[in-house]
Amino acid sequence: MPLRSRFAGSRIPGYVACIAVGVAVGLVAASLIPSLVTPAGSKHPGSTNHSSAPSGSATPRVRIQAARASWVATWAASPMAASDSEQAEQGFSDQTIREIVYVSAGGEALRVHLSNLFGTRPLTIGGASVGVVLDGGELVPASSRRLTFGGRLAVTVPAGATVTSDPLIGGVAPLAELAISIYLPDSTGPATNHRYAGQTTFVASGDQLANAKATSFNLREPSWYFATEVDVRSTTADGTIVAFGDSITDGVGSEDGSDDRWPNFLARRLGAALGDRAPGIVDEGIGGNRVLSGSGCFGQSGLARFERDALSEPGVRAVIVLEGINDIDFAQEPAKACTIPVSGPMTAARIEAGYLQLIAMAHACGIKIYLGTLTPAPIREPLRGEVNRWIMTSHAADGVINFAAATSEPGDPDYYNPEYNSGDNLHPNDLGYATMANAIPLAWVR
Repeated sequence: MPLRSRFAGSRIPGYVACIAVGVAVGLVAASLIPSLVTPAGSKHPGSTNHSSAPSGSATPRVRIQAARASWVATWAASPMAASDSEQAEQGFSDQTIREIVYVSAGGEALRVHLSNLFGTRPLTIGGASVGVVLDGGELVPASSRRLTFGGRLAVTVPAGATVTSDPLIGGVAPLAELAISIYLPDSTGPATNHRYAGQTTFVASGDQLANAKATSFNLREPSWYFATEVDVRSTTADGTIVAFGDSITDGVGSEDGSDDRWPNFLARRLGAALGDRAPGIVDEGIGGNRVLSGSGCFGQSGLARFERDALSEPGVRAVIVLEGINDIDFAQEPAKACTIPVSGPMTAARIEAGYLQLIAMAHACGIKIYLGTLTPAPIREPLRGEVNRWIMTSHAADGVINFAAATSEPGDPDYYNPEYNSGDNLHPNDLGYATMANAIPLAWVR
């Protein structure tokens, strides 16, 4: 199968992106390998170890399914340039990184996207593998399988490009923790990364792809590097739902390693309700991200990355957008390297115009888009309230998810319910994220 590359700087029109998403992907004949399933005793044996109960009926809705298998995205992390991180800026050399990802939908095969989107030189991948997490950076014995790229174990990714592995055939369990291990033999230069992972990335010297133990991985990092997406091929999963936003979608404030971001809770809720028909749920949140303005520290603006991070996902049929609080917040602060505000005063109308552009882009692709109200943030009033009133009353999107009402203190909508406050009065805790997921009408995403 030929490598697929996505190149930076190509702001293609929405209708072109939709055509590209709709192109059928050829299947590659391969021998079956042992399944990438989560065995008994591992951290995520299905969805039973989390307390978020599904609301409504747990009986799966009857749906006519096409017999043809198709690709859906099951995990994603928005790529960012190296900044404000010594490790990302210096990159890696003769090292193996092991990154922990929590998939949503399962399937009969997977493929992994590795990105050098913000690299300054060609990126040499000496080898890569996927295994099932036993504990921390340790893998279930014999679960690790090597990835190939156009039939080769190694690949060079040009600066500004992303490559996709060949399909790795074998069962992938839903709601499983997988480890993506990447050996980087040469100096990478600045590393394309996702700064906040909410997971530990394990780093070892030399080629440790075959090492299932974690003892050689003596360096710990809080970011994901190079890996930006995992897709699964499924005959049952009903497409992909993209969660698009800022740090609250990224899961800041939840317990590290808990997989308790609101998109994770939504994936478990849908899995409990729909079983193998549950869609893939991918988290395309970036801490500090804004609708209108990009930043060297907080990623490209929502408008600039929407096609790549949302509309181009395989199987995408709906996007949930929760973003705008940083447009308000950064405009109130003195200009800094990471928080340079847009020129002129920030107004609700400017943020609303940004939402309208996102809505138009999604609808041009036939994709539904739901807007979430901005969660409590007292120092950001009254602008937050103005934006939320527009979200609730404009009827511009396909629907509204009232995250603000779900998480606010009864009788005082400017503040978090104390039970849901992570402690910084801006980000929810794990229970708050579960509450956000439960506020999403299942009829919209099932």
